[in-house]
Amino acid sequence: MSSEIKRLQTNARMSQVVIANGIVYLSGQVPDTAGASITVQATEILTRIDTLLASAGVEKTRVLTANVWLSDPKHFDEFNAVWEAWVPSGHAPTRACVQALLMRPGLDVEVAVTALA
Repeated sequence: MSSEIKRLQTNARMSQVVIANGIVYLSGQVPDTAGASITVQATEILTRIDTLLASAGVEKTRVLTANVWLSDPKHFDEFNAVWEAWVPSGHAPTRACVQALLMRPGLDVEVAVTALA
């Protein structure tokens, strides 16, 4: 087991990716387009997650777990349609999905994932 910790896209507040002991941790991702439909917001987030995983040399088939925050339960079905199209067949991670007040108006979804390197 290595004690090395690698941080990618780091600033004073947070790192977008942290890799330690063969695990890749992504920070919570939010959409660029506040006020857009859940389909647009979720697609933006999952595209960003793909990019961050690639920066760590990991494919989304390696995702172990996901945490999803929705601003309102009414978005659940629409989010799931985008999510299910994104998850590779046979590689669904564990997942928690809860309602939460997000930090900026118009942001209705946030997603954080953890993957095996």
